[in-house]
Amino acid sequence: MSGFFGISSKKDCIADLFFGIDYHSHLGTRYGGMAVATTEGFNKAIHSLDNSYFRTKFEPDISKLKGKRGIGIISDLEPQPMIVNSHLGRFAVVSVGKVFNIDQLESEFLSKRRHFSETGGTKLNPTELIAMLITEGDSFETGIATVQEKVKGSCSLLVLTEKGLYAARDKLGRTPIVVGKNGDAYIAASESSSFPPLNFDMEYYLGPGEILFITPEGYEQCQKPGDKLQICSFLWVYFGYPPSFYEGLNVEECRYRCGEALARNDDVEADFVSGIPDSGIGHALGYSNERRIPYKRPYVKYTPTWPRSFMPQNQEVRDLVAKMKLISNNNLIRKKKIIFCEDSIVRGTQLQDKIKALFEIGAREVHMRVACPPLVFPCIFHNFSTSRSTMELASRKAIFELEGRDTDDLSEYIQDDSEKYQAMVERIRKRIGATSLKYQRMTDLVDAIGLPIEKLCTHCWDNSSYF
Repeated sequence: MSGFFGISSKKDCIADLFFGIDYHSHLGTRYGGMAVATTEGFNKAIHSLDNSYFRTKFEPDISKLKGKRGIGIISDLEPQPMIVNSHLGRFAVVSVGKVFNIDQLESEFLSKRRHFSETGGTKLNPTELIAMLITEGDSFETGIATVQEKVKGSCSLLVLTEKGLYAARDKLGRTPIVVGKNGDAYIAASESSSFPPLNFDMEYYLGPGEILFITPEGYEQCQKPGDKLQICSFLWVYFGYPPSFYEGLNVEECRYRCGEALARNDDVEADFVSGIPDSGIGHALGYSNERRIPYKRPYVKYTPTWPRSFMPQNQEVRDLVAKMKLISNNNLIRKKKIIFCEDSIVRGTQLQDKIKALFEIGAREVHMRVACPPLVFPCIFHNFSTSRSTMELASRKAIFELEGRDTDDLSEYIQDDSEKYQAMVERIRKRIGATSLKYQRMTDLVDAIGLPIEKLCTHCWDNSSYF
């Protein structure tokens, strides 16, 4: 998904910037980057995180980067930040999201005889495109507004200038930005969980399309928030770190409520409940407390430095990560009936391997309970599930098998009370090898999050979204 962190301080900000970015490491594994503004100009560092993680790669850069203002990112798409010289002055930019209409915007610039330099292979770096859109304006404020107007998909950004820091949330608020403060600085970040360890207090949630200008003394509103909000529901289900808040709603508390809802709709008997580490744990604790079935840990994560298994682009690496980061406690598994809570099922192949291993160890039954509805549509606003073709999704495979062909009429498959929905779930259950399988109902997920459904992006489940 990617996550960013920016700071405007009265004193050197490198330590806070370094650790603030690091607290977003759960949002990406591909690139890390940081940039600072000094009296002599801009400096930056970018490293690949393919074979390491942020702290290890960037520790040598701390002594080289000094300044009172800075931005950084953990990116799962492209190398960032980008430093640009323009008629507006020098600036650095980082962005989070997905430019759905990138080909169209690239063609428009090329038709104006503009050129791009930051390309990898044949692909355009979206952050360079965003920087060029900013320079279309006659001020940073109008340039950022141009980005929000022209980009379809989602694009939240931080822009570091010679005078301060701009924070701009994407037009429909699919990705969050939270402002924090202490006595010396103001910060803007994707994850509010980065605030407490750095001694910052939560100050303000940006609204959809809102633009702020941030200095060490405070912030001013450059553009008011819009009326429409469609924040990504997966922030609470999976992406977000447990202590984080979005729209004032805590991630872990939402996951407890998700588990409670799963439990209220269930009557299967089991010896204990567990969650697939890490993001399934909160759902499982809510389930366990609601049904008064003991919670145990038959799987533990060896180290948090293993990336999230959906992130690596190579399938062999994804499977290796999924296998190696979890260690089973076989004594808890043998001869037991187990309810496993999971945040979601994307392809299902890794879950199939886990369930097979549980039965080989000696489990009697394995009941899977999923905290969200079936994923029927690939995400078009972030990188979640987009590295796979539509037919790789477990739900779409099942639908193809049931229909005997690819079909555009999926209306009954997203209705949890229809016969086609039940047939799809049963196909998935058989493929992953679970004793039983139940998904969260959409209404229960919405209630667990605590926002009206019209303020949530639920595209992955029901294809209902707008640009």
